[in-house]
Amino acid sequence: MVNKENIHLTRFGFSTGKGSTHTKRTIMLKELTILLEFVNNSDASLVNYKSAIIEENCLGKPSMATRRYTAVYLKALYALDPKVILFRALRYFWNRDSAGRSLMAFLCAFARDPLLTDLTPSVLDLPEGQSPSKHNLEDLIEQKYPGRFSPVMKSSLGRRMLSSWKQAGFLHGRNPKIRSQAIPTAGSTSYALLLGYLRGTRGPLLFETDYARLLDCSIYRAIELTEEAARRGWVVFSRVGDVMEVSFPNFLNSKEMKWIREQN
Repeated sequence: MVNKENIHLTRFGFSTGKGSTHTKRTIMLKELTILLEFVNNSDASLVNYKSAIIEENCLGKPSMATRRYTAVYLKALYALDPKVILFRALRYFWNRDSAGRSLMAFLCAFARDPLLTDLTPSVLDLPEGQSPSKHNLEDLIEQKYPGRFSPVMKSSLGRRMLSSWKQAGFLHGRNPKIRSQAIPTAGSTSYALLLGYLRGTRGPLLFETDYARLLDCSIYRAIELTEEAARRGWVVFSRVGDVMEVSFPNFLNSKEMKWIREQN
């Protein structure tokens, strides 16, 4: 039987599969930043992004094969297609809130990379100032995916996860990496709430989703940032006491609104 929820999620750009870019790469924040600066057009198509990577070599890769693989990995993480709302909204906030880019990128990758989704709570649970244990991370990978990865692959996966968490701001330093608090912004908060909204969450529960948790701040701070986003016209936010509603008229087209109605 076809899972209707999975159909809705894949339409919006969420991953429902088992594959992970982290078997080969990190969230590739540097490459994404260069690509979005090079393709400076919010209406650019997937073909345009692929051409920039492969034909124009905007990322400066040494071989055609590396360019092609890079295009595959970036598409897997970010879709690179304005028809996909996860990427279209990412690009919208990316252009308006440069300080929030690292968290926005991580949020998108988190929604599209199952291993990143499964393993990230382990770093969020660390007290600030503590170092993640490489051994514990490899044990967690084995626990969640028994027998799937070799010891060498578990070690490589652990290193890439640590790098992605550092790029997002959850860690700092080199050896050892130390748990630090990420810095949410109005744009990254709006994006996190949108991801929760697309998965069917409404009202104050939007501030308690896995995506909202990635903001690495209190609910009160997330509400403040949502109010800032509303003042900027990025979202619509109403609040009367504990009753809160967030909507996203700037992002959802008629087809996506129909999918949301079907979802409910």
